[in-house]
Amino acid sequence: MKTLSIGDLKARIPIIQGGMGVGISLSGLASAVANEGGIGVISAAGLGLLYKKLSPNYTEAGNLGLKEEIRKAREKAKGIIGVNIMVALSDFTELVKTSIAEKVDIIFSGAGLPLDLPSYLNKESVTKLVPIVSSARAVRLICEKWKNNYDYLPDAVVLEGPKAGGHLGYKENQLEDEHFSLEELLPQVVSEVAVFEEKYNKSIPVIAAGGIYTGEDIQRMMDLGASGVQLGSRFVTTKECDASDDFKMSYINAHETDIEIIKSPVGMPGRAIHSSFLEKVKAGIKQPKACPFNCIKTCDISRSPYCIVMALYNAFRGNFENGYAFAGTNAWRADRITSVKETISELIEEWKAKIKSE
Repeated sequence: MKTLSIGDLKARIPIIQGGMGVGISLSGLASAVANEGGIGVISAAGLGLLYKKLSPNYTEAGNLGLKEEIRKAREKAKGIIGVNIMVALSDFTELVKTSIAEKVDIIFSGAGLPLDLPSYLNKESVTKLVPIVSSARAVRLICEKWKNNYDYLPDAVVLEGPKAGGHLGYKENQLEDEHFSLEELLPQVVSEVAVFEEKYNKSIPVIAAGGIYTGEDIQRMMDLGASGVQLGSRFVTTKECDASDDFKMSYINAHETDIEIIKSPVGMPGRAIHSSFLEKVKAGIKQPKACPFNCIKTCDISRSPYCIVMALYNAFRGNFENGYAFAGTNAWRADRITSVKETISELIEEWKAKIKSE
């Protein structure tokens, strides 16, 4: 079994659990994955709603909630814990500073280019920085900016392909275009990263993400040059996932035709499971009256058909009349609730079987 090294961190298995908001991957799921030798990831999105008892101020509540989740994960886990912080979040800066102050192992950052991420580090910082990208061009831009401005290079890179769940870094017409498939983009990103690795004598592992669901998928990505993989949907239907049972059942009850592309108020396409709420959105019934959170930089309340953080929070609690579940393209394949341990064991067995057959 290959290990995954990110700087001085070594994951026993090269599996990262994707950060899923709002509330889907918190300390419960992240610590369970870390304890199995993978990298567990807490999503920082929407924590101001989950921890509103801590402060009436959404940003402050989110920060206090993130501290709480990191500390809970540390108490439960011996392994590697990361935090996923979207660049598009209005409180991006505060959440990054909190994560670094709490000495979280890794910050994963996408939904925009995290061009100033190294600026938050100081001499005492131990946190590794891993941007999430959708192209070789984005990797080159980040590496050049980070090196020129901060004398820093990414500790790893996640390439998220168009089959991922949630917000996608692609135009809608690119999602089914084979030129933008993970299989097509991965060798390009590996090749681009290799230029910086060689020039600056630094290892920058590339992690493949988006639609990866089986051990066979993992091996296919490894054959294309990935050092590790990131999976989200496969971990939703685990006992340790922090979402409600109703949220998990939305995956188990979904058919392939229920997974659809939606237009998000964030301004990016997103992949989600069809729900009655999305029906109402399409019919033009939903319209927020005001924005109490200002949680996303690119969200314009005057044009938004609904409040996305509330829709995702409602889904997390199992209220699909007023929300929907983000999901990867293979989410419909889930047929039961398992444990994280069982899920990772299955992935490894499938992976070994694929290696033997090659």
